[in-house]
Amino acid sequence: MVQPGFFDLQHRYEGLDAHGDPLVAINAAVPFELFRVKLKTALIKGGLRRSEEERKSAAGRKPWDEVLIFKVLVLQALYNLSDDQMEYQLRDRLSFMRFVGLGLEDAVPDAKTLWLYREALAKAGAVEKLFDLFDGYLKARGYLAMGGQIIDATIVAAPRQRNSREDNATVKAGETPEEWEKKPAKNRQKDKDARWTKKHGRSHFGYKNHVCIDRRHKLVRRFAVTSASVHDSQKLEDVLDTGNTASTVWADSAYRSQETEAKLAARGFKSQIHRRGCRNKPLTARQEATNKTRSSVRVRVEHVFGSQHTSMGGKFVRTIGFVRASMKIGMQNLAYNMRRFVVLERSAVAAG
Repeated sequence: MVQPGFFDLQHRYEGLDAHGDPLVAINAAVPFELFRVKLKTALIKGGLRRSEEERKSAAGRKPWDEVLIFKVLVLQALYNLSDDQMEYQLRDRLSFMRFVGLGLEDAVPDAKTLWLYREALAKAGAVEKLFDLFDGYLKARGYLAMGGQIIDATIVAAPRQRNSREDNATVKAGETPEEWEKKPAKNRQKDKDARWTKKHGRSHFGYKNHVCIDRRHKLVRRFAVTSASVHDSQKLEDVLDTGNTASTVWADSAYRSQETEAKLAARGFKSQIHRRGCRNKPLTARQEATNKTRSSVRVRVEHVFGSQHTSMGGKFVRTIGFVRASMKIGMQNLAYNMRRFVVLERSAVAAG
């Protein structure tokens, strides 16, 4: 075996750079220090840390750097890794270690640590604040929401629950089955917030990620998380972006109704929502042609979902409960915007 040299690690990193390590570009483009204050506040609010006033002394084990942990959570979102897999990959992959700022000699946060930090951030509702903070940075860099907005929702699957019909009915009523109450360990493994829905004749269990993207840059501007059973149209007003420089709104036919059209008009929006046929009243040739034209624009939101599904490890959450699912889905939207920002910056350099 050859004796290790002083520059072996540097040569390994140079090899990664030669093959275009995508994490280097994200690290260079995203100012992660921007999130430090928000992260500290959220960790205190989430009960994982004490404020400076509450701490009696500086003695004791130092906590993990909040930005380092946040970078790990970004990695989890980019590759949809469990906490155990994330710990393993941090120990195994040089590109991951370099991204979060760890050396070969440094300790690695374990799976339990990652769970505790994410749990604290979830309890504090931090993901929305972190998302808005980065959106503000994007706008400051010139990436304003432009060209109108496209709204859609996608199902995010969760581990299926093997419950009886009686148990499901009890959960839907907002109660816990008596049998589960008697077995706390079993009760903790039951997701009482996720719901079943049907799409194209197939049953799905989990949550929905409702998003609004801008037509110009294809960045997620607003999002909302619900159970899978919530109809797409019910969250339309929640994800509308009033900051878009154009008033046009695109969406598929699931959002179409007289009530929706009236609300959009009252708020100054111009509807480009797909029309849909009714029983004994199919769409005319002209309406079908209009829908086809609108689809050429609306398809851009499918690119976002496709990127999350293929390039980011799939649309799936392993957590239990709405609060944790919201955190995971929100981080996926935030991580997508970071990747998209890198693409936009490269395009700007190439064009300039």
